[in-house]
Order: sequence, then structure tokens, then C-alpha cells
Amino acid sequence: MLSFNYAVHSLVLHNDDIVPASSAVLAPGQVGLLSGWGVFSTLRVSRGIPFAFERHFERMRRDAAILHVPFPAEPEYIRDRALRLIEANRVREATLRVVVVRNRGGIWEGPSSRDFDLIGLLTTLKDWGAGVKLAVREQARHAASPFRGVKMLSWALNLIMLEEAQQRGMAEVLLLNERGEVSECTSANVFMARGGQVFTPPLDAGCLPGVTREILLDTIRVEGFSIEEKLLRLEDLLEAEEVFITSTTRNLLPVCSIEDRPLQHTGVARNALESAFERYVDEYVAHKS
Repeated sequence: MLSFNYAVHSLVLHNDDIVPASSAVLAPGQVGLLSGWGVFSTLRVSRGIPFAFERHFERMRRDAAILHVPFPAEPEYIRDRALRLIEANRVREATLRVVVVRNRGGIWEGPSSRDFDLIGLLTTLKDWGAGVKLAVREQARHAASPFRGVKMLSWALNLIMLEEAQQRGMAEVLLLNERGEVSECTSANVFMARGGQVFTPPLDAGCLPGVTREILLDTIRVEGFSIEEKLLRLEDLLEAEEVFITSTTRNLLPVCSIEDRPLQHTGVARNALESAFERYVDEYVAHKS
């Protein structure tokens, strides 16, 4: 079983309504649910505020256009309802999942008055520990695909790879593309540091444009460190001074080993960037409060 299966909070968002999580509010004929035809994002809730909401919304909007998923025109449509959900569950620190599901199209379409459904779920923040062990999966990302970097609802392959890694005692999977280059993990981006240089794979390696990754690249500035995109191979990570993964709920999490091979971890770059990132989170939350 997947070790991150935390319980969803008692109230969920379904379109305009906040309802008990046990409510039967979805229908078998919703095409998006049957086919994984939708988009989603996972946000960190800090002091009751969905962190970096605007960036998450823009990524979802872009992905929805690529996948032909009807999507709200204005960010307030989702943000206002998400805030209602957070308030209804009386939480200040949590993980928020926002999903937009397509309802029409194909021969299995059921009767629906809506082009899409908006779903919101909250769960407890996960303690990821002090570091992570990575497995490796070859041919796990198709960098040449026109749908590379699209965060779609069809997520089963990621969960299968993750479950198999966890059965081997590892917490995440380093995914390589068809050229043998480092792409990402199943739900995190990858960074490595060497001296004052920090590198992460470019989007054309097949990785998702993670929000934390984006903030580190375009916003976070720490004297003595540069952050750039660069094509990486597994050997680069094995020889790095430190490797860490990033995601909305992990921030910057050190990698302890890859396929049971211990890695160096000076912590110098990650610690400096983590401190700057946390300051950015604090400033964002204070501004939105």
C-alpha cells in the first residue's frame, strides 16, 4: 500500500457546495472521471492561505487548454471556493488538492448540466523526514511528447512506479526520459549542487514545471549561488555535492541515496535556498492575509 495515504478532511468542495466527504455527488457518466480527463494541482495551505495560488492556477489553465478541458476563466472562481473549504474544515496548515474534471465528450458521456466539475480536498501535511531514498526508472518520461509537462488527472502510472519503489524501501523514483537524461520524480522536481552552482533539468527533458521549481528559478536569489537549467544524467547526480527534490509539500528535501548508493550531502546550497524560500512563503502569506 502507498505510505502517503492520509485521510481526507471531513468536508470537501464540489462545485459551489461544501459537502461531507462521504456524499455521493459524482456520477458514473462523468467522462473525466472515467478517462482521467482533467487537470489538478496540489497546494500548500499556510496559515489558512493557499500558497502561490496564482502560479498553480496559471499552470492548470495552460494544461487545461492543451487537454481541451473546460476551465474557469477567472482565478477567483477557484480561490474563493478553496478558501471556503479551508474555513469550513477549520484548518490553518494543510495540503489542498484542486481538481477540474471534464464532464462531456465520447460515447460514455452521462447527463450533466455542467461542462466541468470543480473538486477540492484537504489533507494533513505529510512529514517527509530528513531525507529521501530514490529508486531509478528508465524510459519513464517521453521528452518528445507534445503532452510533456502536462499535469493531467490520469496519474496511475506515477502511482504504480511509486508503489513499486516503496515496496523496495525507497520513498520516491528518479525518472529518466527516452534519452537516458534525468527528468523528474513522480511528484517532485530534481536539483543538484556543485559548489555555488545549482542545476535542474530543463522542461524539454520531460519534467513538469513545478511551482517550487519555478520560484527557485525566477524569484529566489541567494548571494554566492546560481540556479540554472541544465541537461543532467544519472552520473551527474551520483557525483554531485548534494541532490535535493522539490515540491509544494516538500519544499527542498535532501536525497540520501539513489538505488541504495549513498550520496554526498554538504547541505550548503539546500540550506541557503530553503531559508530564502521559507522567507518568500512568509512574505506571500503575510501579503495575502
